[in-house]
Order: sequence, then C-alpha cells, then structure tokens
Amino acid sequence: MENRADGKEVDGRGVDIISEEREEAELPAGRQTAVRRTWRARRRRLVLLVLSILFLPYALIFFYLAEFIHPVSTLMLRDLVLARGYDRQWVDFDDIAPVLVQSVMMSEDGQFCSHAGVDWAQMRAVVEDALDGGQTRGASTIPMQTAKNLFLWNGRSFVRKAMELPLAVAADFVWSKRRLMEIYLNVAEWGEGIYGIEAAARHHFGVSAAELSRRQAALLAVSLPNPVDRNAGKPGRGLRRLASVIERRASRSGGYITCLYD
Repeated sequence: MENRADGKEVDGRGVDIISEEREEAELPAGRQTAVRRTWRARRRRLVLLVLSILFLPYALIFFYLAEFIHPVSTLMLRDLVLARGYDRQWVDFDDIAPVLVQSVMMSEDGQFCSHAGVDWAQMRAVVEDALDGGQTRGASTIPMQTAKNLFLWNGRSFVRKAMELPLAVAADFVWSKRRLMEIYLNVAEWGEGIYGIEAAARHHFGVSAAELSRRQAALLAVSLPNPVDRNAGKPGRGLRRLASVIERRASRSGGYITCLYD
C-alpha cells in the first residue's frame, strides 16, 4: 500500500483505496444524512429488540394469571424444536396429592410460604460461603426455579441468576402461592421428556398425581434436583435414604403449608 502525492492510498496495482470514513465524508450532504438516519434506525430497532426480550417474561407473568392458561417451559420448547416431543398432562392444584406438595416443599423450599420469591437469608449464606472459598449450597426457591423453567435456561451462570431473581420476586408478587405451586409442579422435569407431576406419577409409578403415596411423593421430590440421573421409579440406596428423610419432614409440615391449604 502506498500514499500518492495527492494523499490518496493505493494498493500494489495502483487502485485507489478509500476508507469508509472518507467514503462517507465524500458523499453529498443529503446522502450523509440518510446514512446516519439508517444507522440510527438500526440501533433503535436493536435496542427495542433487546428490551422486548428482557421484558417479555414480565408480560407473560401477568398473562399466566389466567388459570385456564397452561404455560410450557423452555425445555419443552427445546424438545419441540428438536422434534423430540415430550409428555406433559396438566393437572389442577386440587388434583395433586397433598403429600406430593408437602414433600416437594420440604425438599426444595421449606420457607415457600414465608418468603416473597427469594430466601434472602439463604442467599446471603451462599454468598458468604463463596467469598470464604467454601463449598456453596443451593439457595434456589420454588419461585426461582419456576422462573428459570419458564423463561431462562439450565446451567450455572451469574447472568442467568441475575435475571432469575427479579423474575422470581415478580412471579411471587403477581401469582398466588397456589398458582405458583401449580405452575411449578406442571412444568418441572422428572426425566427425559417427562414434564409435570401427572406425567411423572404415571411414568414412574403408574398412578395419577392424586393417587401418589407418601413414599412415592418423597421419591419424586428428592429426584427433582437431577431428574435424569435420579430415577424416582428405580431409586438407588442413596435416593431411598433421602426419600426417607423427606417423608418424615413432610409428615410434620403442617405449619409450613398454610398458604396452600386452609
């Protein structure tokens, strides 16, 4: 590349090389204005697209207030896109065995009725453990898991967690506790392509969600953190031991479930 006496750059073949800045500067004034407007319009559209994606979940939270609407999770949508299909049979809250609700609460979120979407005490403890270099434990509440299942993605990520927290607070504020639990139990994954408690009860035990025994409910509850590796229908020794603990806690959970049952 060479510079000519007139200041223009040329390549090895003597062809003028005009930079984008020079090219725009050499355009007529009207054309320059049109180019700038085009770029500004593109930036505005991009900003609007990003904002729409960020705020769509909050609009859907209000949309899902209607009890006749049966939300699907991002994992269900993934299975549809990949043509895998899935099994999910929606069931109303009143048609789910109370022992299953008790077991899930005692396993996943014992303070479900008392917090407002996020258990801040547990969250602070996790942050302190992380800062001290210790092993962190889970602090996800049922509203947080519901928000993740409906609107976000699996996997540990600070970005996802930052989006999950306000969504959980919003869902807990807008929905009743019964509606929140109903949605969670109908979108939770209980195996490859198995979503919701009705499909899980029939797949693993051959009964409906209303007919689950205390033991079956406990096994399903403790399989939730990793439903692909933890098979509630074929539990190993460790899973059976965890289920026994949850079964005992569920039997003494009366004071913890007052927001769901009168």
